[in-house]
Amino acid sequence: MILDKKLIDLFYESKNRSIKWKKYFPVYENLFEKYKNKEITFVEIGVLDGGSLEIWKKYFGPKARIIGIDNNPNCKQFENDNFEIYIGSQSDDTFWTEFYKKIGNVDIILDDGGHSNDQQIISLIQSIKYINDGGLYVVEDVHTSYQKQYGNPCKYSFINFTKKIIDDVNFNIPNMKNFRYSLNNIIHSVQYFESIVSFCVNRTLCEENYQIANQGNKSNISDTTLDFFFIKFRKKYAFLYKFKIIKKIERLVIKLNYKYKSYKLRKYFR
Repeated sequence: MILDKKLIDLFYESKNRSIKWKKYFPVYENLFEKYKNKEITFVEIGVLDGGSLEIWKKYFGPKARIIGIDNNPNCKQFENDNFEIYIGSQSDDTFWTEFYKKIGNVDIILDDGGHSNDQQIISLIQSIKYINDGGLYVVEDVHTSYQKQYGNPCKYSFINFTKKIIDDVNFNIPNMKNFRYSLNNIIHSVQYFESIVSFCVNRTLCEENYQIANQGNKSNISDTTLDFFFIKFRKKYAFLYKFKIIKKIERLVIKLNYKYKSYKLRKYFR
């Protein structure tokens, strides 16, 4: 029988302990609702007392395959007919290679593991390629990227890595910069919540973008992407643009203009 209950109710009813931040539950419902009662494979990193695996099985329903991962061998005792448990370190590349050889692709991964930068980043990098299109990779407790006990703040924190992914996703526009290490052929979008980051996997939607136009009537309205000053100048002095120096001067003036505008925005970045 499928228990059609709210996740928070299942949490309080669980016979085994689970520890979560209260404000996570509306986020879970928002992200996971569409996967309920589907044939999915759900993986949670971090087992502890086994309570959350019991909750996820009831939430997603009997068709779902529920898998837990923990580096503590004692967690294996919670394995039963409802969920599997694998033991290994989430910061160990070899563990992930062997893990996916055994279980194949998955649909959702929830990282509630060790919370250190290397654990969160390596788990994401090693796992994202094994998530089916339409799936999610969700990391919780990302506030550890700001806490000293986890070696932060740090240039190579997990949150900073997610900010790099934002750039990476936007580099799918043609003629943009590319990172040497890129995930923009797998990750289509990123969602941020308080202490949670969710990555949506869709390889088809990650194809390089390109501009299109329809066959509708075209007006004589000017494109005002640039300031009116430059538009008027180009129209009035179009003959000057045969000289390269004029183009260089214009680029310099545009750069200085945007630099001045950026200077005025400083107060919003403090």
